[in-house]
Amino acid sequence: MQKIGLLAGVGRLPVDFAFCARNLGLAVVAIAVLPTVENDLAEAASVYYQIGVGQLQLLVDTLRKEEVSQVTMLGKVTKELLFSGAVELDGRFQRLLTSLPDQKDDTILLALVKELAQEGIQVADQTALLKMLLPQPGVLSKRQPTESELADMEFGLSMAREIGALDIGQTVVVKDRAVMAVEAIEGTDACIRRGGVLAGGAGAVVAKAAKPQQDQRFDMPGAGPATIRSMIEAGASALVLEAGKTLLVDRAEAIALADAHNIAIVVK
Repeated sequence: MQKIGLLAGVGRLPVDFAFCARNLGLAVVAIAVLPTVENDLAEAASVYYQIGVGQLQLLVDTLRKEEVSQVTMLGKVTKELLFSGAVELDGRFQRLLTSLPDQKDDTILLALVKELAQEGIQVADQTALLKMLLPQPGVLSKRQPTESELADMEFGLSMAREIGALDIGQTVVVKDRAVMAVEAIEGTDACIRRGGVLAGGAGAVVAKAAKPQQDQRFDMPGAGPATIRSMIEAGASALVLEAGKTLLVDRAEAIALADAHNIAIVVK
């Protein structure tokens, strides 16, 4: 049976991927790089390991032991962990980081891809088995967006692409064509909550877009029920996603939650 490796962070994407891959007859060797992965990831995988995100040599050794030549990286692993000292970095990971010209997301992830390639392990397109999670243009919610929200969505997507081009983040919160918050190292949910406060607790629009130079092997933008819950907490009224380039996880649950709180979801 053909094997595929899965380097799994937080969220449902790794679980969805593992179940999908197994349904296609692939053996999934899952490595949870954080202790907070979904509980059912072990059930979804054919083989399951827990190896800290900073233990690069052990991760490589495990993939080679399992004779894995292709991996997919899915799930949230915030760069904040590297700076906070929350994870232990082995010597190989430390050497990799000190060799880099900067600590941008793409710089670190491309270096990791190169490191794995040197070991004969190729990193696959994140969306290869998850095309069904890339929504096409349209209004997904029961409520249609207002004219003001539509204007904010266009503005927000343009701003999200701009920060993406700088490899800062993929999400912005806007209101009345003004940027309330820009996603950086804190991640999407914290950005949404901060933007909601600055928007006065009501009427903010959340926009999420892919980077213009998006490498589909890693860091694809995504949204799901957790995004909607953060929006509810922030008092945000609408969400816009870039069509064909943003993953929508647990779509039915996310849309139902949005409908229950009168939040508009648009894909453009």
